[in-house]
Amino acid sequence: MSTGRPLGIDVGGSGIKGAPVDLDAGRFAQERFKIETPEVSTPEAVCDVIAEIVDRFDDVHDGSPIGVTIPGVVQHGVVKTAANIHRSWIDCEIEKLLEDRLQHDVVVVNDADAAGVGELYYGAAQGQDGLVIMTTLGTGIGTAVINRGVLVPNSELGHLEIDGVDAETVTASSAKTREGLSYEEWAPRLQRYYRHLEDLMWPDLLVVGGGISRKADKFLPLLDLRTPIIPAVLENSAGIIGAAVLATRTQQERGRHLD
Repeated sequence: MSTGRPLGIDVGGSGIKGAPVDLDAGRFAQERFKIETPEVSTPEAVCDVIAEIVDRFDDVHDGSPIGVTIPGVVQHGVVKTAANIHRSWIDCEIEKLLEDRLQHDVVVVNDADAAGVGELYYGAAQGQDGLVIMTTLGTGIGTAVINRGVLVPNSELGHLEIDGVDAETVTASSAKTREGLSYEEWAPRLQRYYRHLEDLMWPDLLVVGGGISRKADKFLPLLDLRTPIIPAVLENSAGIIGAAVLATRTQQERGRHLD
């Protein structure tokens, strides 16, 4: 998938991070640059920060597409939900807003979807041609569903109702921290969630991301599942890399449609 140097930009609740990506190697082409997310994180305020990141790397990515991740559902360039960002994002035509501002091709995707694609191309799910479900355990539970290399976007499987409650409210790593649970106390909640997920979806592989995946050896061995479950390997770079991949693929597809 060789191209110029597409930019990946990951919009989070606390920070906005970006870097040009070498798609041949699956890594940053330059050191990542991070700016704190504005306290009032409206689309316009976040676009200002994104423009600053793009300006920093403008001589590197040289007109290649820009992939941007958002912690919410994104359909056809329009944000439909908002988590950890301002409510004014809902129904924002973010792709058009960014393209008008940046004068570049921009593709905006859900953050978990981007991370899942990053892991598929360069990380834990590389070479897997079956059904892969990536879950990111953090403030909530983000999910990416990829079947035979094709992303099924905006899955939102962290919001499955299990035992009468929204699964992520009691199973995310934030719940572990909030309630002071040990890994042994937290593991039954993970077991219940992942067993429910595999009974619904019958995946070939489960990939666990999020910051806590760095300590996967403390909780994955406590689970009893029929599906192989492994930690992500790209860690905090997965979203940026996956966004760059998706932006490049989308630009190529749009170009083919115009031929």
